[in-house]
Amino acid sequence: MNNNFSQAADDRGVDVPTVDGVVIGAGFSGIYMVHKFRELGLTVQGFEAGDGVGGTWFWNRYPGARCDVISMEYAYTFAPELIDEWTWTERYPSQPEILRYLNFAADRLGVTPDFQFNTRVVSAWFDDSAAQWVTTTDSGAVTRSKYLITAVGCLSTSLTPDFPGLADFAGDVVHTADWPAAGVDFTGKRVGVIGTGSSGVQVIPLLAQQAEHLTVFQRTPAFSLACGNRALTDEEVRNFKDTIDEHKAKSMASGTGQYTDTLEVSALEHSPQQRESVYQERWDRHRAIDLIASYPDLFSNREANETIAEFFRSKIREAVADPELAEKLSPRTYPLGAKRITLDTDYFQTYNRDNVDLISLREQPLETFTDKGLRVGGTEVELDAVVLATGFDAITGPLLNMDIRGVGGTKLKDKWADGPTTYLGIAVDEFPNMFMITGPGSPNVLTNVICAIEQHVEWTADFIAALERRGATRVEPSAADAAKWTSDAVALADDTLYPEGESWYTGVNVPGKPRVIMSYVGGLDVYRQACDEVAADDYRGFVVA
Repeated sequence: MNNNFSQAADDRGVDVPTVDGVVIGAGFSGIYMVHKFRELGLTVQGFEAGDGVGGTWFWNRYPGARCDVISMEYAYTFAPELIDEWTWTERYPSQPEILRYLNFAADRLGVTPDFQFNTRVVSAWFDDSAAQWVTTTDSGAVTRSKYLITAVGCLSTSLTPDFPGLADFAGDVVHTADWPAAGVDFTGKRVGVIGTGSSGVQVIPLLAQQAEHLTVFQRTPAFSLACGNRALTDEEVRNFKDTIDEHKAKSMASGTGQYTDTLEVSALEHSPQQRESVYQERWDRHRAIDLIASYPDLFSNREANETIAEFFRSKIREAVADPELAEKLSPRTYPLGAKRITLDTDYFQTYNRDNVDLISLREQPLETFTDKGLRVGGTEVELDAVVLATGFDAITGPLLNMDIRGVGGTKLKDKWADGPTTYLGIAVDEFPNMFMITGPGSPNVLTNVICAIEQHVEWTADFIAALERRGATRVEPSAADAAKWTSDAVALADDTLYPEGESWYTGVNVPGKPRVIMSYVGGLDVYRQACDEVAADDYRGFVVA
């Protein structure tokens, strides 16, 4: 642990520890960022609300929680020892295995002691006179630092809609993003699940096996791909480790951090039979990126997109015995990919069970909770427990959940009132010495996020090293460059089908949140090149004091 903290006194005469960097969050981003501070020989203090490392994977313990990126690709690549000494067991890793991996990585890198756990950061403000960030935790403790790094993740602030009467419900209520560590026993109970996004799609099949009766309340049906999960073979693991350099090179050169092959022809130029053959072969790969990247125009041409959307709907019809029910489960109001494509295990087949019902909230709107259950469309559904799979206030939510104030007390919440404005998705003008890992305006959730995290952390660490060599005291992007990066990113998104999705990608799931795509859609490869060009041009766009 790096204990070389200097002490300053606040206006109460209480000693305040002062470090070079404060890192908020102990997930993939926070672990790597703390490690990089230590490599640079700088002092660092990490804060984490949970009682251990893990970030999103610490909190999302619901049954069936699983990553939608292949395990060997959803891992750090920067340290040979982390590759050599860890072996994944499944093709798509479960939450417990990912959490074990993150604990292994943090311990192997020796960063665990640099985190203060069970500690939530409630505010951070920039002290202009000292060019320092003043970070305050929920215990009232204060830390000063030159740099503030937000490694809070994109999906770490859960969302519970303001359901009428929720407090009146006499049964149990649990959110998928805040699942009790000891688990929940639903045996013999009438259970309701609200939400059919990624969490809902994963938890529903397992709840159906346990509950006496399960009622799923669906607002918007999901496009979902059967993940075909299985144990990894020794040969697969060995081959991956032996070719890790090739994997890294391909990942860095890809738009999503997951390399795949894209046909050099429009989807509309192929006959229906040709497209069916292409889609089926890729469906059998059980990998979403292989499907959505089949043709180059699937995300820019609605007619082309409809060809793959109909293919997905045909798979729903194959899986669900009741044609009317299959239609209710079939998305028709948005392009495939404009909302997150989920990865499932027997999700649609679950609706063939006698103890499972589906209620479409489009047809029977949710009116209110009662003490006995939910009233929808004038009918009361009696329940013993409700699972809220209602998702997240994504990307900006974890940042705005803290009171972050920059120069002159400018609130980040006010600055982003009409949508987030950033430079490279990493920095914000009027907020000096603050760097965001996978912030809004970066590729974040539209990539294999571990690839994005490694790029962000390494670029930020290199910049900090350059600033330290220069003897710089503060740095922030110019307002003009931040505005241009943001407007260019929005224009890029407007040329795609992403804005047509009513999803957390655009913030539409949060009442009052500005509707804007919060991710850079140009691809991780193009984004990486842009960041590298900024660095090569003496960090063009940043104002250094």
